Amino acid sequence: MKRKGLLSTFFFLLAAPAAFAQQVRIGVLGLFHPREITLSAAKGEAIVLTAAGKEFVLEPGVRAATARIEVAESGLLLQFNGRLVHADEVHVAGRNRQSVSFFVGIPGKISRKYQGTLSVNAIHGEAVPVVTIDLETAVASVVAAELTHDTPLEALKAQAIVTRSYFLAGRGRHQDFDFCDTTHCQFLREPPSPESPPGVATVSTRGLFIVYEEKPIAAMFTQSCGGHTRTPAEVGVSPGNYPYYPVVCNVCYRSPVRWIRKLLEQEAAQLLGKGEAGRLAVDRRLGWNTVPSNNFTAREQEGVVILDGVGQGHGIGLCQRGARAMAQDGASFREIISHYFPNTALSNLNTSMAF
Repeated sequence: MKRKGLLSTFFFLLAAPAAFAQQVRIGVLGLFHPREITLSAAKGEAIVLTAAGKEFVLEPGVRAATARIEVAESGLLLQFNGRLVHADEVHVAGRNRQSVSFFVGIPGKISRKYQGTLSVNAIHGEAVPVVTIDLETAVASVVAAELTHDTPLEALKAQAIVTRSYFLAGRGRHQDFDFCDTTHCQFLREPPSPESPPGVATVSTRGLFIVYEEKPIAAMFTQSCGGHTRTPAEVGVSPGNYPYYPVVCNVCYRSPVRWIRKLLEQEAAQLLGKGEAGRLAVDRRLGWNTVPSNNFTAREQEGVVILDGVGQGHGIGLCQRGARAMAQDGASFREIISHYFPNTALSNLNTSMAF
């Protein structure tokens, strides 16, 4: 398909009718535990805020271009153009309630652009923004966040299929939305341009997802597997409806990413023998790269525990480093998926037929 055709298809994805479009609800910026957020329109767009039965229009380039939402004693307090409105929930959309581009910010910390609609609630003393986003836009955004633009196109396509499969089958990990924007689910960043490699990879694989025994799987992936992928049972993770057979990853086997860390004995007690839950508990408390993977040996030395490890991440499913190497050697996205997800097939949302 020529590039012009790909771009036309990408724009069609964003405007696809409800009969064809899938949507996901993603809780964003939760790592910051915000009590206050800002909302503003993207260039050339107008956004409509609905709160307590009232509507307010934010347009870029005018004085009242930004709104503020704070957690109040009961619900939320919306501040806009000198007005204060108390509300249980704030909704954001384009005119006629359609998808729109907008910025969500946390004062002094971060501002990020999204494409979709937004709802904001107060939950346990925090402002919780949830973006409802078209599936294909979400896939492209994750691919752009997870891999660099110099990643070979076939590896980007494989990531797009894995990401789409996870979105289709992985709901239910959160009570107030479908997914979060962290490694607990999948990274989510600003939507890439349609001509970018992540945009092209998403369009090229539109609707494709992984099935096992005719059911979609919540496909997992890891940055570097250390030599062979792991099974969920090895790290104490539920496999879902796919057993995740261990496979050899040639590039990581020949040249694994190695690391060494030192932990105090009480810190190591949280980790050793507790699988992925233990690793995440330590990383959550001490920093997200404290223990890079579950592939390590431990030894005591002078009152500390030394970890000698390989790999990055839980090691389950698609190895991003391995997929890149396979693509560089000429493998197609189908060969990459088949290698890391044995005994699976590809199906298409538009045809529901196995490939």
